[in-house]
Amino acid sequence: MTKHEANQQRSLAAFMAKKAEFDALLAELTQASENHFGADPEEVLWCEAAWLSDATAKLKDIADQHFGRGEYAA
Repeated sequence: MTKHEANQQRSLAAFMAKKAEFDALLAELTQASENHFGADPEEVLWCEAAWLSDATAKLKDIADQHFGRGEYAA
């Protein structure tokens, strides 16, 4: 096995480990979203709306990076 092949295998292993972690986080967030992130829809206050706005902005930034949108557009 060449150094390049060994490096590629280690890179792939690291990538797949992080992808598994990413997928687990997405699954957790999806489940939390289905439960309104623990907020009672009948009693939501501004703190819950503010938290969700902040979380959405962070996810939007990640999506924009991946898809080359917004400030990440070429």
